[in-house]
Amino acid sequence: MDIVVFGANGPTGRQVVEQAGAEGHTVTAVTRRPGGFPLEGPWLRVVEGDVYDPFAVEGVVAGQDAVISALGVPYSKEEVTVYSAGITHITEAMAKHGVGRLVAVTSTVLFGTPAPGENFLFRRVLEPALMRFMGRTVYEDMRRMEEIVRETDLDWTVLRPGGLFDAPAVSDYEVGTSRLPGRYTARADLAHELLRQAADDRHARAYVDVRTTQNTPSFLDLIRKEAVGGKEK
Repeated sequence: MDIVVFGANGPTGRQVVEQAGAEGHTVTAVTRRPGGFPLEGPWLRVVEGDVYDPFAVEGVVAGQDAVISALGVPYSKEEVTVYSAGITHITEAMAKHGVGRLVAVTSTVLFGTPAPGENFLFRRVLEPALMRFMGRTVYEDMRRMEEIVRETDLDWTVLRPGGLFDAPAVSDYEVGTSRLPGRYTARADLAHELLRQAADDRHARAYVDVRTTQNTPSFLDLIRKEAVGGKEK
């Protein structure tokens, strides 16, 4: 497959690009800083581009078989628009050039249901605080992004992972169309499922949870390392 990856230079995007190359796909990696992209190979084209620029987006979407959006930004008190603005330009370019398959990432909290099996402290205190204060502007823009995607005629799938963390390899992770038990998703697992969804339409026009169940971090470690400092580029 010919796949274009937006957010390719972020922690998840790099995993997607690397795994796609290993699976034999041809990849166009879009990043604002191509000089710092750590991967190379005959299967890879690294392109400088910004999702806020509709002309740049259109130029890389044309001719692709599938589009993967791994866009992301850290939590901020400022208004966030990269998800909604980026997906607007991406979906418009896809419609114009007849590219039908889109797979994108938001968050498990957008299911709007409590995490199954979680204790009272996490369900009623920690997660609501994360949504209403630390991550409010990010989740608001993720919701706008999902609304934009839902209104298109594209063959889309939105993955809603838990708290992202780094792991050395793909695990025996779980996938479902409702919120799954557990708090965390390894980026390796998320990247693997993004590629699987791009090549398979079994979950077309659906929201999919991806959940890692092995060797997961603590909640405080995740907040300290990922939510504050993590960034997809």
